[in-house]
Amino acid sequence: MRGDLDSAALSEPERILLGFVRRITFEACQITRADTDPLRVAGWSEEQLAEAVYIAALFAFFNRVADAFGIEPMGYLAMGGLTK
Repeated sequence: MRGDLDSAALSEPERILLGFVRRITFEACQITRADTDPLRVAGWSEEQLAEAVYIAALFAFFNRVADAFGIEPMGYLAMGGLTK
C-alpha cells in the first residue's frame, strides 16, 4: 500500500515482480531483456509476465483518465482502515 517493497511481507519472486512493475510504471521505454530475465529465473512464466505488463498498463491508463477528468479518489483504502 505504501510502495515500500523492502519492508513488505512478500516472497522474493513477488518482490522481483513488483520491482519490475515499478520499472514499467516509471521507465517502460527502457526495459530490456536484462529486466525480464530475473523474473523468469524467479519462476514467473511468460503468461504471468504479460499479465503483469497488461495490469500495470491498465492502471496507468485508468489513473491518467481519472486525473484528466478531475475524478477525486474514492477513499477505499481509508474506508477499509488501510491508511492512517
